[in-house]
Amino acid sequence: MPHVSIKHWPATVTDAQRAELVEEMTRTVTRVFGVPEGSVSIAVEAVEPSRWTQEVHTPEIAGRAHLLWKKPNYAAPIPTEAQ
Repeated sequence: MPHVSIKHWPATVTDAQRAELVEEMTRTVTRVFGVPEGSVSIAVEAVEPSRWTQEVHTPEIAGRAHLLWKKPNYAAPIPTEAQ
């Protein structure tokens, strides 16, 4: 506890950039939740645009909108190309 899951469209992100993202997220999560670094897990997953609506938007964004503290600013239909 806690676990953070970051899902994104495929992008050119280097291992160094992923490491920076994870480091910054870990720093923030440990500070806000008051937990040691070893209790944090972070997943980073690329999701193809053709699967985004079915695997991410419908179940995690629209289906759990009451939990979102930061909502996306795109409107239906869901974008089909990386922006």
